[in-house]
Amino acid sequence: MTGSLVLAATPIGDVEDASPRLRRLLVEAEVVAAEDTRRLLALAARLELKVAGRIVSYHEHNETARADELLDVVEGGGTVLVVTDAGMPTVSDPGYRVVTRAVERGLRVTAAPGPSAVLTALAVSGLATDRFCFEGFAPRKAGDRARTFGALAEERRTMVFFESPHRVHDTLAAMAEAFGAERPAAVCRELTKTYEEVLRGTLAELAARAGEEQLRGEISIVVAGAQEQAPPSVEELVPAVLTRVDAGTRLEVAQRAGVPKRDLYEAVLSARAR
Repeated sequence: MTGSLVLAATPIGDVEDASPRLRRLLVEAEVVAAEDTRRLLALAARLELKVAGRIVSYHEHNETARADELLDVVEGGGTVLVVTDAGMPTVSDPGYRVVTRAVERGLRVTAAPGPSAVLTALAVSGLATDRFCFEGFAPRKAGDRARTFGALAEERRTMVFFESPHRVHDTLAAMAEAFGAERPAAVCRELTKTYEEVLRGTLAELAARAGEEQLRGEISIVVAGAQEQAPPSVEELVPAVLTRVDAGTRLEVAQRAGVPKRDLYEAVLSARAR
């Protein structure tokens, strides 16, 4: 009988957020694969427990090479616990590759859910939570960042990003340029920690704030989705139709704008008769 690969969420700040299940798994698992073994031991010390199993490093530089080694333990009936420095493995953290390999080998994968910076930031942002997407870290280079945000300009879901303190101002300024200066947003830093702070306002206001003071700590940025635009009226489309007809092109404006062709046709005839 095979064992289990368990992805376990660790506290993103307040150690009291560690679940009883995480505590038990840290003691019982045959192997604990940690993004940073020193941070794992520090967490265990704060939880006042001793990790009994073998501790191995598992990070972005060795996760592919080490996957089968960990999964051999699972296939042999053991429990392998995967933890990152904070939050849920695979969410902008190592873990994805060992999960995909476990699926390929037909091994059991489960999770011990818990703290998540993405969901915590979304919950406290004051923005819509019914539909959202996680975009991770924005590109570091200005050109790549502008293209990424340009592609997201019409995204209607609330967007969640991670950002480092020394790039947050440039990122907010680029967001204001791509999404519009008045787009509502929230900058969440040091979530669940002593100096937790949530700044809310427009992207322009938040960019100005970040330019005036150094925002420190772990930062998540939550941005409202684009508002649905009302379709243009028939009267507003008449000039476009006249231009197309005069140019000898086909009349496709009504179909593209989603208005009744007959109403638009009659409006055009009325405009020509003036």
